[in-house]
Amino acid sequence: MKIKALLTIFAFSMLVSCNKDKEILNTLNDYNTSMEAKGYHFGDALTLPKEVTENAESIAISFGDKETSTLIVDPKFFTLGDNAVTFSIKKKNGEILTQDATINVFAKNPEAKLTYTIVKEYPHDPKNFVQGFQLEGNTIYESDGQHGESRILKYTLGGTTPIASTSQPEDIFSEGCTIVGDKIYQLTWQNKKGFIYEKNSLKLLGEFPYPNVMGEGWGLTYDGKNLIASDGTKNIYFLEVSDPSKMVRYISVAGNTEAYDQLNELEYHNGFIYANVWQKPIILKINPKNGEVVGKFDFTEIAKLNTKDPTNDVLNGIAFKGDHMLVTGKLWPKIYEVAID
Repeated sequence: MKIKALLTIFAFSMLVSCNKDKEILNTLNDYNTSMEAKGYHFGDALTLPKEVTENAESIAISFGDKETSTLIVDPKFFTLGDNAVTFSIKKKNGEILTQDATINVFAKNPEAKLTYTIVKEYPHDPKNFVQGFQLEGNTIYESDGQHGESRILKYTLGGTTPIASTSQPEDIFSEGCTIVGDKIYQLTWQNKKGFIYEKNSLKLLGEFPYPNVMGEGWGLTYDGKNLIASDGTKNIYFLEVSDPSKMVRYISVAGNTEAYDQLNELEYHNGFIYANVWQKPIILKINPKNGEVVGKFDFTEIAKLNTKDPTNDVLNGIAFKGDHMLVTGKLWPKIYEVAID
């Protein structure tokens, strides 16, 4: 009888403990879910519910290879945008409970709503699947994608006939491009390498591997010091020009109320990075120091005129003509010159 009684007591205590653990984890999950949309800013404290803190000897948050027990949104630990983390709750009896969560970190300042006026329209070859778009003088340098159709070309703004063009092999899907001195650098989508061309003739000079941190190649620009690349995530990478396989640093991008990923075509102008978001008719103005979105253009009206298939012929081309912006898209028949209001 005594053994049965002890087993009954043990089973009951285990049931109570399991129910308590579920209660703690459910409470933590409810809190984290409620905070995903609201988000945090750097310096904010994570005010976890008492149901969690009062039953914990310690709480740690791990993110990648980092771990912190300070429940503060510290930029040394978190990045802007979404952070996939794991909470580890050490109970007072030594038992450890774990739970995965997403912590969204937003920029402190609201981004400006940037407006524009169309001042001129130019023809664009509607067969060109634009991935990279640059203007130097009156010459457009363009990288076009699609397997079997990828190439780098140049033509005069206002015309569509290539002055020079170099095609890639069938297995290459070309992505962003940028001008660095007398050379053109071009990314590829999933081949983990880029190409370097002589600017005048577009003769292929060589190729380079990506840093391992970049999963794919999407957008590319140049700030006068580093190549700046996107890979379809929330991150933007600064690479050494002399050896683009080496990453100098990276930033993650977010606005005041929204995290952004799928950053695509890039352009650097007057101290800011401009990026379009794949399949969205917007262009972000980004602070290159910290990844904060300081302004946003809405090109919905222009995109409506040119986008019949929202998965393909989307906004994807940014260049600057003085202080005016040129915008175009994949398979678009026009390039638009806009004055920023």
